[in-house]
Amino acid sequence: MSEKLILIDGNSFCYRAYYAIRDLANSKGMPTNAIYGFVTMLNKIIKEENPKYLAVAFDLKGPTFRHAQYKEYKIHRKPMPEGLVEQMPIIKEVLSAQNIRIFEKEGYEADDVLATIAKKAIKKIHLNVFIVTGDKDALQLVDDNIKVYNTHKEGEIFDAESIKKRYNVGPDKVVDIMALMGDATDNIPGVPGIGEKTAVMLMGEFGTLDNIFLNLDRIKSESLKKRLKENEELARLSKKLATIDSSVPIDFDLEELKIKDPDSMKLFKLYKELEFKSLLKTLYVEELDIKKDSAYKLIETKEEFLRFLKSLEKTAEFAFDFETTDPDPIKARPVGVSFCWKAKEAYYISFKDISIDYVLGKLKPIFEDEKIGKVGQNIKYELIILANYGIRLKGIVFDTMLASYLLNPSKMSHSLDEISLEYLGHRMTPIEDLIGKGAKRLRMDEVEVERVSRYSCEDSDVTFRLKERLEKLLFEKELDSLFREVEMPLIGVLADMELYGVAIDTDLLKKMSKRMEDELSDIVLKIYKLADCEFNINSPKQLSEVLFERLKLPVVKRTKTGPSTDVEVLMVLAQIHPLAGELLKYRELTKLKSTYIDALPEMLNPRTNRLHTSFNQTVTATGRLSSSSPNLQNIPIKTEEGRKIRKAFVAEKSFCIMSCDYSQIELRILAHLSKDEELTNAFENEEDVHRHTAQLIFGAAKKDITDQMRQIAKTVNFGIIYGMSPYGLSKDLGIDQEQAREFIDSYFERYPRVRSFIDRQIEEAREIGYVTTLLNRRRYIPQINSQSLRERQFAERTAINTPIQGSAADLIKVAMIKIHNEIKKRGLRSRMILQVHDELVFEVFQKELEEMKAIVRERMEGVFELNVPIKVKIMSGPNWLEMEELK
Repeated sequence: MSEKLILIDGNSFCYRAYYAIRDLANSKGMPTNAIYGFVTMLNKIIKEENPKYLAVAFDLKGPTFRHAQYKEYKIHRKPMPEGLVEQMPIIKEVLSAQNIRIFEKEGYEADDVLATIAKKAIKKIHLNVFIVTGDKDALQLVDDNIKVYNTHKEGEIFDAESIKKRYNVGPDKVVDIMALMGDATDNIPGVPGIGEKTAVMLMGEFGTLDNIFLNLDRIKSESLKKRLKENEELARLSKKLATIDSSVPIDFDLEELKIKDPDSMKLFKLYKELEFKSLLKTLYVEELDIKKDSAYKLIETKEEFLRFLKSLEKTAEFAFDFETTDPDPIKARPVGVSFCWKAKEAYYISFKDISIDYVLGKLKPIFEDEKIGKVGQNIKYELIILANYGIRLKGIVFDTMLASYLLNPSKMSHSLDEISLEYLGHRMTPIEDLIGKGAKRLRMDEVEVERVSRYSCEDSDVTFRLKERLEKLLFEKELDSLFREVEMPLIGVLADMELYGVAIDTDLLKKMSKRMEDELSDIVLKIYKLADCEFNINSPKQLSEVLFERLKLPVVKRTKTGPSTDVEVLMVLAQIHPLAGELLKYRELTKLKSTYIDALPEMLNPRTNRLHTSFNQTVTATGRLSSSSPNLQNIPIKTEEGRKIRKAFVAEKSFCIMSCDYSQIELRILAHLSKDEELTNAFENEEDVHRHTAQLIFGAAKKDITDQMRQIAKTVNFGIIYGMSPYGLSKDLGIDQEQAREFIDSYFERYPRVRSFIDRQIEEAREIGYVTTLLNRRRYIPQINSQSLRERQFAERTAINTPIQGSAADLIKVAMIKIHNEIKKRGLRSRMILQVHDELVFEVFQKELEEMKAIVRERMEGVFELNVPIKVKIMSGPNWLEMEELK
């Protein structure tokens, strides 16, 4: 069998990759979609075709010999997308790291270069050559040894037979067909009015371009004959332009094109920077394996454990890690724990060998000793595990996950695997290596103890090593104060909130579920009646048929699969047909029922009979907390049906719910940061800032401001914070863009320093690459200098919003710490149970209500000294819905 040579048209491959994958970027904002797509397709071809030789050719900027023949050549071709331009050098770096030869030649195109390599190579040895391209010009090169691998249609390979079948001529005559039909992409003119069908018909009859012009009198169609006669010169020029030059002056040694082992270290660094996790797993880089020289010890007897304990008691600081049966610490059962206080040394105590009660009983004094520092990765998990056994973890000094988050909040993941790779260059043992995947997945207590020991020791060892590296970086970037004074103390606050949980009224939710079921049944009948047929309402395909084919409603927007039926579309169609309105009601009720009303009772912890959410510190890029399993920050508030769910969030007997909500905190922070006198005065005078803005932008007296005018002003106020454009505002308000622009212009005329603040933020982000909050939290915005307009505009909105929303997040975190500490100091029975953006929710012992109101108001309103007063609205009641304001 002949050896294979794969020749790739780099530009064609890059375009295919770029458009095949959208919106992929690393955490620094660099687009990576084309790079990832290119590498994935390249690896796939190498794996499937198993070539012995491979090379890639690229076009160079500047004119080619074809431009000298025809100055309009490729004149209509759009410039390469900006997002692709910035990825091209990296793609070439990856190829270089893979030891793949790149060819480029000034004055020639990639097709010419590939043709030359192909022709020269098959003269040297017998080869099967595959030219990988989406350009049909390359079909003219096909012969017994050369085939074309189509990038536009996966797996499609053109040989002489398939070309004959499609064009009714052999490969050598494809260029004659192109001479007739032209190529709009390359601006090859062809004969005006002749397309592929006519060109194929003519070639089938006459065989060559020359024969066509020698036998014009045989053409029956007078109009076709005339077109050909008048454009013979154009056709012959087109043939010249379409003909690939296979004699490009390039030299190469076929041995250079042999597939070689990649430079794994170079690739590793590139993939790490690009954050290609799946591709990193395919590399083996021996130098990065820190376990090679490590001494990990499994402790199997009480005697060994007691000797270990004496050493642990003498340490000033250690990292530790529990292995458990569940990712939820409230439900988890520990199977063992590892410790590390010196790099390369770690110890694992298995609870199979020594009972957990004995081990934790002995470790309790150490865990509760504030003088011994504790280091962990997501140490809140360990804190909750220990709390379940009556141990209060003290002396927490460092959390590697939190440190990674502060250093780069835009990173998608701050798992130990990710940060070990980023900061130590070490790839962790995947958890799947121990417990497997899918249906065959094991619990950790089912895995062989020695394997769990090595895995857990590695976790503690890596965590211990990371602490030194990350601590230094936090200090260098002036993030150490935020880390030590806000994020680290918050761990204990959140752990207590998660442990305490939230009470819900399951009987009320059952009644709501039954009522909603009946309501949904009625809505379904209405939908069938309005549609005049029965169909699967949850099927986008069937719904699309009903709306756009049966009822002939206008198509508002399209997706890849056809007309869209999303909420935005239904809201537009609701103005035209009542069916869309009923569909919106159906979707809202279905989502509420499945996501909350039916789901929440199923998530109650059987031991505590309460909901235990997890509050996450390392998810949002702005610094806000998020909530998961279940997400209690998403309990609806904007619709009447959604608000009713809050009634199910109740207090235990002798307790009540108290909600404390910052009043317009983001606008107050905007007033502080911008130092705008008009906005500052509005808050100092305790005016309704939305009515005040309405007075300014409408030029009306206070008494003449309607609720609608106030709502418009409110949308403008918050739209400014989020960098909203006239287009965005027009959509929100349902007005034309010109009117929206006038509102924004009017706003900035009245609040001029807000405009200055926005300009300053964008300029600063461009200069230093990041923005900061009041407490110096950083968010990097590299896209601010992107060549892509869309990415740049998104970055500018981020630069405006982050200092405001991030500062609000900082302030409420500080308030939470202060309130939590005061509750503990006074020994109160009341507890903080929820944080929802600018709102804190408490379950308050009735006799402590006045005391709690005073504590919370003082700590929330006095959290930070702004140029304007900070105000909190405090309400209480038997549940989260039915509450009265406390003055």
